[in-house]
Amino acid sequence: QVQLVESGGGLVQTGGSLRLSCAASGRTFSSYVLGWFRQAPGKERELVAAISRRGLATFYADSVKGRFTISRDSAKNTVNLQMDSLKPEDTAVYYCAASNTNGLPTSTRAYDYWGQGTQVTVSS
Repeated sequence: QVQLVESGGGLVQTGGSLRLSCAASGRTFSSYVLGWFRQAPGKERELVAAISRRGLATFYADSVKGRFTISRDSAKNTVNLQMDSLKPEDTAVYYCAASNTNGLPTSTRAYDYWGQGTQVTVSS
């Protein structure tokens, strides 16, 4: 069982930066692939970035490549998402999620545990 709690969302202007953090409970944190998803109003939830169990492999959606960076700290049981050069289209609720699946799954169905979400709003 893993519990995930996100923090760091807020309101920022276009071109600004935010850093999201997700704190995970449980002693098996390193057993999970971790991902950040987002969901804008009227749209499906989509994977933004994912990181492998040991942090050696990452995945980024095309829309955020070069602007977002995912990282994990196993000593602190956290996964972070550094978001730079933010655009209005990045506005969404961002969710942290954990998966037992091998590889770097992109489907929401592959993720077993979810945080409650944190709102990110980018003003133009």
